[in-house]
Amino acid sequence: MSRGEPSHAGQERASDAEYGLREACGVFGCVATDSWPTDLDVAHIVHLGLIGLQHRGQESAGIVTSTGDNRQRFSSKKYMGLVNSFTEEDLKKLRGNLGIGHTRYSTQGDSDLVNVQPFVVETLHGLIAVAHNGELVNAAKLKTKLLLHGVGLSTGSDSELVTQLLTHQPDCGEPNGANWIGRIQKMMSEAPLSYSLLILIVDRIYAIRDPFGNRPLVLGKVLPTTIPLSGGKSLKNGGDNDGWVVSSESCSLHAVGAVYYREVLPGEIVEISREGIKSKCIVPRPEAKLPAFCIFEYVYFARPDSIMEGQMVHSVRQRCGRRLALECPVDVDLVSCVPESACPAAMEYASTLGLPYREVLCKNRYVGRTFIQPSMRLRQLGVAKKFGPLTDNFRNKRIVLVDDSIVRGNTMAAIVRLLKNFGAKEVHIRVASPPLRYPCYMGINIPTREELIANNMSIAEIAEFIGAESVAYLSIEGLVEAVQEGIEKKEEHGHCTACLSGQYPVNPDW
Repeated sequence: MSRGEPSHAGQERASDAEYGLREACGVFGCVATDSWPTDLDVAHIVHLGLIGLQHRGQESAGIVTSTGDNRQRFSSKKYMGLVNSFTEEDLKKLRGNLGIGHTRYSTQGDSDLVNVQPFVVETLHGLIAVAHNGELVNAAKLKTKLLLHGVGLSTGSDSELVTQLLTHQPDCGEPNGANWIGRIQKMMSEAPLSYSLLILIVDRIYAIRDPFGNRPLVLGKVLPTTIPLSGGKSLKNGGDNDGWVVSSESCSLHAVGAVYYREVLPGEIVEISREGIKSKCIVPRPEAKLPAFCIFEYVYFARPDSIMEGQMVHSVRQRCGRRLALECPVDVDLVSCVPESACPAAMEYASTLGLPYREVLCKNRYVGRTFIQPSMRLRQLGVAKKFGPLTDNFRNKRIVLVDDSIVRGNTMAAIVRLLKNFGAKEVHIRVASPPLRYPCYMGINIPTREELIANNMSIAEIAEFIGAESVAYLSIEGLVEAVQEGIEKKEEHGHCTACLSGQYPVNPDW
């Protein structure tokens, strides 16, 4: 991700964040198996994989491919904008036997082509390409170290820091040639989190998660077209497959003809080549701490059909709604939600309390990013542009509106005002996650503490500010229990709740 001015200083991103939180980016890679040159259209597969991850970033997209036989030449194409900016002609020119891609949302810094990933740099052993999801908590220290070593930095991105660290030889000095595992281990020892990385090196891809497993990363198996896709199978390494893919989320696998294989483990370095996948090593966490997987992947960021920690995100959101109903019931006529990530929680909230569920807002899915508007009238019309009221469903009714989170409260205030202007008798707000009180330093665009409404107002004051009859949140304990209920080996899993509790896995250095 990009690092420059603090996240609240960018007016475009500040305005965009009023509609919710934003993930930093998504990564996707593909390696064809067996004989090369391959019949597998790697560039198209990476492109389709990125489309499946478009919700993780909409500012820019890039693809880098390799034929696997020339360490001095990669094919690359990058665009500002959505993944569908790529043309058929672009993808033809990107033909190769393996490739990686990246789709980006910058939480900090400038939105420029120079910051578009994957980054490609030349090393002593040839070119490498790097795609990064996350944010380095010790970026300032690493930047100073690189500058003191005479390394020039050009993008203002901590993803560039990762790339430059990989150009450094490991302590062994590489007497027997390239030691990429040693280089990666050295980088991981200097950067504890947060990252999921794809590194393209001539004829293979390395897939890496930081030792805390803060950001998601999964492996998939590309099946021949003669084999039907189905979930839940235990797949062996090798066998009947045309290739391997790696993705920020499993939701993108089905669209490329792949099936879920497994997660990349926290701290794991996985090598993906034409021969298959190999787990090279696992870098341990400091002080034997538990993993710190971002709990907001379940709440908001991930697509509901993704599988994380062995469970479907949609099911976790349903359990959040059930627990929210038990913790925060209310006497109303109907239940609804702010589309779309809160809908599973809202429906389960209604079912648990025996209340009818009705849609009260129609979302315009073709509204792009919103920017600071030049007049008060245009700012007030921002929500009206994104949501339309389904008045027949709620006129003269008492509504409980379920949302996944409240950041600044401006959007929720506008929604409550919209519903009441069109006839709602009462509007109660229930939030299927705890109050956001602290900023995130690990790749999520959460504003400063001063901008977070829950950090400055009591629950009663929040209700008054947004114009609702009442407001209530799911507890931290309730959220953690909803997440861990579907995990088999709970003692091996841990979750980062820093934005809710202020307890960070490691202390950031800025």
